[in-house]
Amino acid sequence: MTRVSAFHFESLVWDWPIAIYLFLIGISAGLVTLAILLRRYHPEAGGADSTLLRTTLVLGPGTIILGLLILVLHLTRPWTFWKLMIHYSFTSVMSMGVMLFQLYMVVLALWLAKIFEKELIALQQRWLPRLGLVSKILAWLTPFQRMIETVMLVLAVLLGAYTGFLLSALKSYPFLNNPVLPVLFLFSGVSSGAAVALMAQALRYRNHSQTIETHFIHRIETPVIWLEIFLLVAFFAGLALGDDGKMRALVAALGGGFWTWCFWLGVVGLGLILPMLLKPWAHRRSAFHGVLVVCAASLAGVLLLRFFILYAGQLTVA
Repeated sequence: MTRVSAFHFESLVWDWPIAIYLFLIGISAGLVTLAILLRRYHPEAGGADSTLLRTTLVLGPGTIILGLLILVLHLTRPWTFWKLMIHYSFTSVMSMGVMLFQLYMVVLALWLAKIFEKELIALQQRWLPRLGLVSKILAWLTPFQRMIETVMLVLAVLLGAYTGFLLSALKSYPFLNNPVLPVLFLFSGVSSGAAVALMAQALRYRNHSQTIETHFIHRIETPVIWLEIFLLVAFFAGLALGDDGKMRALVAALGGGFWTWCFWLGVVGLGLILPMLLKPWAHRRSAFHGVLVVCAASLAGVLLLRFFILYAGQLTVA
C-alpha cells in the first residue's frame, strides 16, 4: 500500500466529511437522550423554559439536517439522493439508516411540538390564524405524549449507536469491524451532547449556574466519560487479542505517525485528560470562560475520535 499523506492513501474510501457527519449525528442523539432523561427524572426542570430543551429544539433537528446535507453533497451523484428515501433494502446498513433517520425526524418533530405546544400555537395564531388544525392535532396527541417520548428515547439511542454500526459494517477493514464501536460512538455522542448543553447553560446565565439541569448533566457526564475510557480500552484490547489482520490494524493505528499523535494528544490529551484537570476551575460559579474551554476541549476530543477511527480504521485492509 502506498500512502501519500495521513488524509490521502490508497485504501481510503470515506474521508473527512463523513467524520463531521458522524460527529453532528452524535450531538443530536446525545442532546435528545439527555433531554428525555431530564424530563423523566426531573419533570419540573424539563419544560419549555429548560435550556437543555431549548438547545435540543434548535440543534436536535439542526445537526441532523446539516449532517445529512454534508452526506448528500458528498455523494457522487447528489441529485439522486431522493432515491435512497423511497427504495429500501433490509440488507443494507445505509438503507436501514435512511429509514431510521426518517422515523427519527418525524417522532422528533411530534415530541418537540408537544413540549413547545403553547409557543407553537401562539406562532400559528399570529401567522396562520385560519390553520386551526394544528391545535387539534396537538390536543389529539396529548394521551400519547409519554409513548412518543419513550419511542423518541429508543430512536435516539439507536441513532447514536448507528453511527458506529455504519463503520463496523465495513468488514474489509479489520480495525473498523469491531462490535465495541457502536457502543463507543453512542456514549461519546452523549458526552458531546452534554458538552453542548453545558455551553448553552453558560452562555445563557453567563456563569456556572447551579440549576437542576446543570447538576443532572454533570451526574450523567462523569460516568459517561469513564465508560468512554473503558470502551476505548475494550476496543483496543479486542484488536490486540484478535487475528493477524486486527493486530496489523492496531500497529498501523497506534504504531507511530500522524494518527497515533492524533489519538494520544487529541482524543486522550485534549478530549479526556484536559477537561478532567480543568473541571475544578470550571466548576467555580464565576468561571464562565472555564466552562466554555472545558466543553470545547471535550467536543474537540469527540470530533478527533471520529477522525481517528475513520482514517486510522482504513489504513489496513484485511
